[in-house]
Amino acid sequence: MAILARARGGDSAAYGELVLRHAPIAKRTAVFLGAGADADDVVQEAFVKAYRALGGFRSEAAFRPWLLRIVANETRNCLRSRSRRSRREEIAAPLDVVLDPADETVSLERRAELLSAVRALPEPQRLVVTCRYLLELDEQETAVVLGWPRGTVKSRLHRALERLRKEVRP
Repeated sequence: MAILARARGGDSAAYGELVLRHAPIAKRTAVFLGAGADADDVVQEAFVKAYRALGGFRSEAAFRPWLLRIVANETRNCLRSRSRRSRREEIAAPLDVVLDPADETVSLERRAELLSAVRALPEPQRLVVTCRYLLELDEQETAVVLGWPRGTVKSRLHRALERLRKEVRP
């Protein structure tokens, strides 16, 4: 990717283009992983850290999963630093976001039931479902973002979907 090479070479305008291109998915990632109202701060910090780490970025790797891994780590840091709110509130709030117009066609009742079931999943299963279906990442990108082996992504996703099938009416 030429723009990435220019950014790695110190072209701040090129990095600005990368930020514009990847900011929406970075914010969605932060929100879905629990940053809530702090999502903008998390994303900003992630882009600053990514810029500082561009020299260590492997040119053969994909930029988006690398960046989203940084966003995921920053989100975890944000969640750890929150002591005022309960963990349940942090997890519940971001999943109420409407993703796109196609989601609006699904009945509100059905969506509420599904989101409630996703929120109730154990954290590893909730994270993998969020990455694969809400953020629309593929298995490899999900593995990079969560820092898990690809086989772990597959097995946790399988268990999460089985659990959701049992808990959500057909």
